[in-house]
Amino acid sequence: MFWRGVWGYLPANIVQGVVGFLTIVVFTRLLSAEDFGRYALAFSVLALAHVAVFTWVEAAMARFWAAEQTPGGLADLFASLYRAAFALTLVFLPLAAATLWLWPGDAPLKIAVAAGLAGVPVRCLAQLAQERYRAAGEVARAATFDMVRTIGAFVIGVGFALAGAGAASPLLGLLLAPLACLPFVLPRELAFARDGRADPARLRGYLGYGYPIAASLALALVLSSTDRFLLAAFLDAGAVGAYHAGYSLANRTLDVMFIWLGAAGGPALVMALERGGRQALREAAREQAATFVLIALPAAAGLALVARPLAEVMIGQDLRETAATITPWIALGALLAGVTTYYFHQAFTLGRRTGWLLAAMAVPAGANVALNLLLIPAFGVLGAAWATAASFALGLLASVGMGRRIMPMPAPWDALWRCGAATLVMALAVHHLPALGGFAELALKAGVGAILYAAVALALNAAGVRDVAARLFHTARARTAT
Repeated sequence: MFWRGVWGYLPANIVQGVVGFLTIVVFTRLLSAEDFGRYALAFSVLALAHVAVFTWVEAAMARFWAAEQTPGGLADLFASLYRAAFALTLVFLPLAAATLWLWPGDAPLKIAVAAGLAGVPVRCLAQLAQERYRAAGEVARAATFDMVRTIGAFVIGVGFALAGAGAASPLLGLLLAPLACLPFVLPRELAFARDGRADPARLRGYLGYGYPIAASLALALVLSSTDRFLLAAFLDAGAVGAYHAGYSLANRTLDVMFIWLGAAGGPALVMALERGGRQALREAAREQAATFVLIALPAAAGLALVARPLAEVMIGQDLRETAATITPWIALGALLAGVTTYYFHQAFTLGRRTGWLLAAMAVPAGANVALNLLLIPAFGVLGAAWATAASFALGLLASVGMGRRIMPMPAPWDALWRCGAATLVMALAVHHLPALGGFAELALKAGVGAILYAAVALALNAAGVRDVAARLFHTARARTAT
């Protein structure tokens, strides 16, 4: 199930990566540094609101679909979760509107926040369908739905930016794209709730499982957004814009990879545990961990090595210098965060001990606030990047230590040293290539680095990549023969 998901979700994640890069390229040019900073702040508010109110519903769908495989159980699951989502929407929207009305912020920022918050319930309904597709193994449907939303949000956002909507433009895309999709997906999903009932006991169980996950994600958002609010407080919106550009460049690249692997890996681990017990889980987890290291480690190192030419190509003139400076540190933090979130945090969700997940996330979240308060006044934007990397390192250590008590996840030591050796060879070679600047330097370093890493990884059979390649070759040859 894991590899079927990996290949099936690949097109969607290519789209996510391309659109993520285009978002940086286009909006850092269409929006002023101040408006890009306002967009970053409004997006952080959107994300925090979504996680605080709705994410537990989505988490329950992802975890309990496989466990509720009876007609009555599935009907009650859908009825309970969708009615909870609709009830939360009826409370959330008026409360958000009243809060914005009373909040004494500047008008462009308030408009951007309003656009973001209006889209939160819509995104939840879309995500509920997406989680059901993933849990059911409907890879093609999940990937298509994700691509449509991603491309639609970008195109709509660009249209609003060209029309002069300012900081609200990308957020209007995030509101309208999933809204346009709902008439095509929601009726079919609601049909699963037919003859089901919103069982209060079930809802308490779902809430008890899902809300610690939501709270831990809120703490993760504190890790990724506190720096923006503190930069706005200590410096200005322009500094927030420059930081967000560099952060997005590094973090988004790696996050797309981890989301891709996690979309396939999470359901596969649940199925392995439900059907084969802990032994099957250990085998599936070991394979996934090795794959994570094989792909993410060289990607993070590569981002650090090409930070300056990448910023020159991707980011507008006013923001690129600062963005290039912080990219290596954000790449390190994104690597640590991805391994923690999409692998070691599975110990808490698989073991249904999500309260420990909240405790594990409290460590880096608290450290992030303290380090930002200490480092931003002295070092500005670079201090915020240092705080991010250090906080995620602490989060990884905390999650590994706590997860061992619940559902130990095997560490991929063999893959780590083999992939690390291949990455080191790549880094040494790329470091000595000439600094041509711009696209020429980016293409040279990325191309040489990718070829060298692939060659050394194959020679060392890092993460069993040579075995996988041989298996794929034999499969393709057999299909050709038939």
